[in-house]
Amino acid sequence: MTEATKTPTQTLPSLPLALLPVLLTLGLLAVQLFYYNDFTPHIPLAIGLAITAVLGVVRGQKWPDIREGVFHVIHVALPSIAVLIVVGMIIGVWIASGTVPTLIYYGLTLLNPSIFLAAAMVLCAVVSLSLGTSWGTVGTVGLALMGIGAGFGIPMYWTAGAVVSGSFFGDKISPLSDTTNLASAVTGVNVFDHIKNMMATTLPAMLIALVIYLAVGFLVIEPVETSFGAIEAITTGLATRFQISWIALLPALLVVTLALRRIAPLPALFSGVVVGALVAIFYQGVGLHDVFTFAQSGFAIDTGVAEIDKLLNAGGIQSMMWTISLMLIALGFGGALERTGCLEAIILSIISRTKGFAAVQVSAIGTSFATNLVAGDPYISIALPGRMYAPLYRGMGYSTLNLSRGIEEGGTLMSPLIPWNAGGAFVISALGLGIMDGQLVNLLYIPLAFACWTAPLIGMLYAVTGWFSPRANDEERATWKKSNEDIMDLSDHEHLVTAAKS
Repeated sequence: MTEATKTPTQTLPSLPLALLPVLLTLGLLAVQLFYYNDFTPHIPLAIGLAITAVLGVVRGQKWPDIREGVFHVIHVALPSIAVLIVVGMIIGVWIASGTVPTLIYYGLTLLNPSIFLAAAMVLCAVVSLSLGTSWGTVGTVGLALMGIGAGFGIPMYWTAGAVVSGSFFGDKISPLSDTTNLASAVTGVNVFDHIKNMMATTLPAMLIALVIYLAVGFLVIEPVETSFGAIEAITTGLATRFQISWIALLPALLVVTLALRRIAPLPALFSGVVVGALVAIFYQGVGLHDVFTFAQSGFAIDTGVAEIDKLLNAGGIQSMMWTISLMLIALGFGGALERTGCLEAIILSIISRTKGFAAVQVSAIGTSFATNLVAGDPYISIALPGRMYAPLYRGMGYSTLNLSRGIEEGGTLMSPLIPWNAGGAFVISALGLGIMDGQLVNLLYIPLAFACWTAPLIGMLYAVTGWFSPRANDEERATWKKSNEDIMDLSDHEHLVTAAKS
């Protein structure tokens, strides 16, 4: 917990008390989802926020202090909300400019259905690595791939799984990514050393996912579900309604070029909106007011071809409001848990029971995932465990590169697999998975995003076997001493816990 969000006189609640608001909130979420079959987690999370605030007040905290903690976490996440808004604009404008239709058209004519899932994962990984943003990749290239997959007759959840696998892995190892830089900063390691160390889990997980997607493409999907008649109907409809050429791809090419020149994601993406609007006006013949409408409310078209209408009636700032409102409530809940000391009490309880490198590494990965689960924010799931666990690694003489990799695996990669998390809510909204309309079958994208959940398992295997688990070198130890960090004896476990609290 940072000094900016910590009440000076605060004492931590007991573990049962700290777990109370978390368990009650998860219970409410379970009732909403499984009993009422209604995927709108906003109200259960809002009630959880209220329960946490009441707990803090009962324990002697002032409401203004709790409110400050809530809004502090929301403030930290405002850049992500800004990206959501711009991505919503991009989706609407890039459909109007023909960018998304052109990508779908070429994808349907050039890609082989048998390799589509594997190609989708690789393409998203490359684009996300270039842009440094998984969300931007999901909302642009990912949306086009959903259209191509629909043309091939591939279930939405399979395509979404491949898109999520590639997008979030590319983000994880991109030096432009905010989560990559956050994980390295909070654990005190060089960002490029951090990226290099993550390759030990990244490459095997991607290869496993690639093999599975290829096997599914050749053995399952193509013989059963591909409809070439539907492909022809979609490509003909797209060519009739839009001018399909390389000119329509200029907005996407610009964004990738700016990213390669290390322009920050937000201005790079907004530049894509501006150029997309120009292409829509001067190449596709769309009116200025229509472009404004598409950016605000989403693209709208009635072609008479159901597959096209389903694909292209999307985007706009308003399409992101469900996700943004969920993010604000989930972030507020996370902020309340942090300010009242509940998260810190739970993590310290885990730390106090953890001995040995394998247990610490597995606990760090699990804690990041659990923080993702209850706080709804990937940034908290990286920052808080990163701060709390670092003294344990230093005390054992292990490099905190192990920690930075672990919190990326439990934080960055698992966030899109939790539907009420900021990452999961965005994926569901941007890819049009229809979860809000009761199409819960599309939640199958979660187990099908193989690259995301296999990486933490590989990381845990390394912790147990000792493979790819570097010890601290002399340079890193010197850095610890320079920053006044004590290298403590592992046997003095109470000292480690005390250091973690500080």
